[in-house]
Parts: sequence; C-alpha cells; structure tokens
Amino acid sequence: MLIAENITKTFSGVTALQDVCLELHPGKVNAIIGENGAGKSTLMKILSGVYQEYEGGIVFNNKPVGFRNTKDAQKAGIAMIHQELNLVQDLTIAENIFLGRELVDSFGFLERKRMNDRTGELLKRLRLDIDPTSKVSSLKVGQQQVVEIAKALLLDANVIIMDEPTSAISESEVEVLFEIISNLRNEGKIIVYISHKLDELFRIADRFIVLRDGRVIESGEMKGMTAERIIAKMVGREISTLRKTDRGTRKEQLLSVSNLSLRKPTGELFLRDISLNLNKGEVLGIFGLMGAGRTELTETLFGLHGRLSKFNVEIDGSVVKINSPIDAIEAGLALVPEDRKKDGLLLGSDVRSNVCVTTLDEHTSFGLLSDKKQSALTDSYIESLRIKVSSQNQLAGTLSGGNQQKLVLAKWLATKPSVLMLDEPTRGIDVNAKNEIHNLILKLANEGLGIIMVSSELPEILAVSDRILVMAEGMIRAEFTSNEATENKILKEAIPKTI
Repeated sequence: MLIAENITKTFSGVTALQDVCLELHPGKVNAIIGENGAGKSTLMKILSGVYQEYEGGIVFNNKPVGFRNTKDAQKAGIAMIHQELNLVQDLTIAENIFLGRELVDSFGFLERKRMNDRTGELLKRLRLDIDPTSKVSSLKVGQQQVVEIAKALLLDANVIIMDEPTSAISESEVEVLFEIISNLRNEGKIIVYISHKLDELFRIADRFIVLRDGRVIESGEMKGMTAERIIAKMVGREISTLRKTDRGTRKEQLLSVSNLSLRKPTGELFLRDISLNLNKGEVLGIFGLMGAGRTELTETLFGLHGRLSKFNVEIDGSVVKINSPIDAIEAGLALVPEDRKKDGLLLGSDVRSNVCVTTLDEHTSFGLLSDKKQSALTDSYIESLRIKVSSQNQLAGTLSGGNQQKLVLAKWLATKPSVLMLDEPTRGIDVNAKNEIHNLILKLANEGLGIIMVSSELPEILAVSDRILVMAEGMIRAEFTSNEATENKILKEAIPKTI
C-alpha cells in the first residue's frame, strides 16, 4: 500500500536519511527499529507530510504522491502519533482532537456538543475517564499521550504511524492500545510502530525494518527473531545491558525529608505524610503507577509548588527552606524533568546556551558573557557525556532524544548539585542510549552524588536502584532494598488499595 523509494534527507549538510527504501503492507504491524538519531522519526515525518523537501519518492495506493503538509497526508489516509506531544495546552481535549477539522452547523458555528460527545466516545474507547472539556494543560504527560492517540483514531486513516506511543502511559493503557492496534490490523490498516521497548515489538509486530545511521540495514519477519539479534542489527555490534550489583553504598546521610504534603488548589491533599532519606552515593528508585504522585514529589522537593506544599528538609545535616526552584538550586538540588522538550530544554537555542543557562554567573567577564568560558564548559560535557552534536551551535531541537536527555543532564550537572533528581530519565530513548544513561547514573553515584530516580519501568528501577520506594495514592507504601525487591513485590504495593 505504501512504498518509499530512495528517500534522502539532509539538515544543514548533515545526512539524516540516505537512499532509504521500504514497503508497508496492509494488515501488518511494521516495527521501525533503530537507535536515537538513526532517522526513524525523520522518515515518518516525510511519510506524513511534516517534511516536504527531500530526494526520492513515495508511492501510495499505486500512485506517486507528494504531500504539501500534514493535512494533505491526512486527507490521503496517513495519520501520525508523534513521540513529542503536539497539543495546544490552553485548548480543551475536544478542541485539540478536532483542531483543523472542527464540526460546524449550516451557519458556520462550532457544534461543540457534537465534538465533546465524539471526544467522550474516543476517550471511553481508550478508557480515559476525563471530561472532554478539560484543558490539556491540566493533564499529566501520560494522559496527554492518550489524547494524541485519540486524535489519530478520529481520522480513521489507512496508515497509522505511532512514534513511541507508550513512552508515557501506564500498563493498563498500554493493554488498551494493543487491543486497538490488533483491531486496526484486522481491519486491514497499516500500523507503523516505533518503540525502544523491545518486549512490546515482540508482542505486536509482524515485520521489522532496521535503520542505522540513516540507512535501511535489514527487514523481515519478527517471527524467529531474538532481542539480542535485533539489538546487534541496531547498533552494529553486540552490547551488554546493565545488571545490578551490590555496590556497597556509603551510609553517610545526605538528604532527609519529613512530613511532606502537597495540596491541590482545591485544598484536597494530593501528597501526604511523606518522609524519606538519601545517602551519599546512593541511587534511590521511586516507583508508582500513573497518578501515584511520583512526579509531584520531585517537583515539590524542587520548590515548584510553593505555598501548596509543606515539608522539612535537611541537606548534609543543615536545615534548609525550599519555597522555589532558586532555593532548591542554592541548596544543591537539581531536577531533570519528565518532559525534556517542554520543561528541560530551550529547543530553539543552541547546545552551548542550553548547557550554560543554569550557571550564567560563572561565565561572565566584567559583566559580559564570556564565549571562551561557555565554550570550555560545553566542550567538557560534550566529551564526558558523549553527546553527539555537529557543533556547539547545533540547535537543541534537532538532536536525537538520547542526546537531548544528555544535554539536560549536562545543564544540571554544571550546577554541581549534591542531590540529582531524575524523572523518567530514559523515556523515549533507545536501548543503547538507555544503557549509557544507566552507566552514567552509577558513575555519578560512585562519585558521591545522591540520586533520586523516578521510573515507570520496573526493569530500570531494579537495574539501577540501591533502594526502592513504592508510591500509591500520594503516599509511600513500601520500601525495599535492591536484594529484597522483585517485580511482583513492587507491583503488589503499587496497586491502590481502593481499587
């Protein structure tokens, strides 16, 4: 149904795709596999009309096509669920879903009730129990991801491209999505599925296409493939995934938090009676299902909720007050947020500006920013974190997901924190980049940094953490050492007791 012929795409002289050819057949789930920066998202953006300038051609339903924009592609029957959310925060869920295809009556007025009702049906199908008139800005990242999926389902497209659709949704939402994918496949639709979670690909994919350095390396049937063979094709070599060992962390207490609570603007308690300790050189993992309060906990410790929060905190034995992010930074805390695009980076600024933005005072001479000082700092982190960039002047928004995450880490490591909080540090990055981040976390911990890591991926929590806290319903339900913890034990404590 869809054929790409010798697709080549360059950005500022850098080749992102080189002579890419592939065929997509109806009634199949096609897994596009590759490291961050391999060209997967670029290729999908060409197929869906986001990029119009490229070499090569596209044949759709036996006809050569060239899309002027995404609307052309959607009219032809190609829809894309983007990895990075494309929602208008100040519009409602229904307004986002119908944006550009609004329902109007014979007088040209918006038919809001019909749009809200149809949105309600889509959300019900995806089992998201939220009012369609809620503003997107009030939703968590995972809920916004479900709204993105609903947008694509509304189009009733013949080709549905899904770029990391499960990167921010819960296990129950993943099961609903897989059920929908199965139904779409039975209807003869083409599903193009990009994910770094190999276990997902083995569950739902019929075929695989491996991209490496902008070229198609191999394609074939998923049946009979193994994770090790897929990874070797992705990276061009064998890599070993990290396995947790007892690192014998120091027992010198670094951070102590007691009686932490967070109120919603309505006055209702969201987090309650949370106390935790963190030792120097320790990785403290925090696990919980969506809505458990994991992100809100790190945000509160970082001073983002101000007067709505209340807690006592000691760092290195000294009592500190944290009412704002400035207080937190001065106390030695740093937060790598869950959504790197929205909260972690200046996407329209270059690599150097992003690395240096947290430490501008240190890069001045006679009141003016010193290019020499900024360049030296940026070079040091590009080298130590192995950030792949064409130059310090490359825009942050053009980097791959894994390199963007390293850039956020560099920005905060430049502040020389004593406590580093990581919220979903490997969300949406490939297995090799994930391994690099894991090794970096352990390296920083070995150097004495205290690390709090929030993750919705149990294998990640078990691979990296020295100690694990389990959250549910805004409280800490259980604590396990790395030796005690198992997936079953953690999940049992994570399930809300009211369900």
